[in-house]
Amino acid sequence: MKATNNFHESRILGRRGQGIVYKGIFPNDQIVAIKKSRTRGADWRQVKDFINEMVVLSQINNRNVVKLLGCCLEIEAPILVYEFVPNGNLFDRIDPTKNAPALPWETRLHIAAETAEAISYLHSVASVPIIHRDIKSSNILLDNNDKAKVSDFGASRLVPQDETQISTIVQGTPGYLDPEYLQTGELNEKSDVYSFGVVLIELLTSKKAGKFSGKSEALVMHFVSSMKEDRLIEVLDTHVVNQSNVNQVKEIASLARKCVRMLREERPTMKEIAMELKGLIDMQKHTHAKGDVESEENEFLLSGHLANNAYGADGASISACYGSTQHQIEFELEDSR
Repeated sequence: MKATNNFHESRILGRRGQGIVYKGIFPNDQIVAIKKSRTRGADWRQVKDFINEMVVLSQINNRNVVKLLGCCLEIEAPILVYEFVPNGNLFDRIDPTKNAPALPWETRLHIAAETAEAISYLHSVASVPIIHRDIKSSNILLDNNDKAKVSDFGASRLVPQDETQISTIVQGTPGYLDPEYLQTGELNEKSDVYSFGVVLIELLTSKKAGKFSGKSEALVMHFVSSMKEDRLIEVLDTHVVNQSNVNQVKEIASLARKCVRMLREERPTMKEIAMELKGLIDMQKHTHAKGDVESEENEFLLSGHLANNAYGADGASISACYGSTQHQIEFELEDSR
């Protein structure tokens, strides 16, 4: 109560299905996020969700998953205390109606890769496999450096090693729900894959699932049909797509399409997705590094030629190279216009 100024409205960071999240400041100036149950006493489902989240998070140690610092379950309205993640959530950061600058493509790609790594950790590395069950952009928090932190594990389920899927009451957010899970109630890790695919589509389009054309599945259907009809460029966010990254964007679009396939067995695993995204980032770094080296080599050759006023066969060769390079630069500049 002291840390939140008696749970004052000015301290509210967000409202979740299971509770309200407040900014808390401890006497030692440590800043935390405090989630308090919306209801008191009688709503045992919310208490159960809080306990479930505490149990799940206590088994996770991953830099891209929000850390649980403490809890208080002995009171009427249960409370969980987390690390404070200051830059809000991805859902708000990609909202074009906000006045904030659009997230650049490189940042979006890193957020996707970090989120995929976290979910892959849940599925493949955690001591007991975990299905998040509510992957969505509002549950992906961003720190000061826009690094991703997956949050909100109240609906998550632990999956015993000898089981591949579990039967459960359908729970999740419209627009992100795996259609097969929605129809059968059978939950497995490919349900998280579908939800992650929807997040990828949001990153590509800056449109929000569940709020696109008023229908929960409209964004996915619109995106997939646009790819089938070779109209992908029409649905991409023009603020983040340009000539230099268009091929990489197409790779991510193709990956997103695989993730949201109707049949689970046709979707990739989160481990495969994480590896593919990491590979794209590594390729991007290699391309940039190679470009820098080539630029430095060209500059060295050109400056040497001009300084020495070289002639003869070698000089002619360098001169020809210079002319060719200059022509290519002019062509690319003209093409970009």
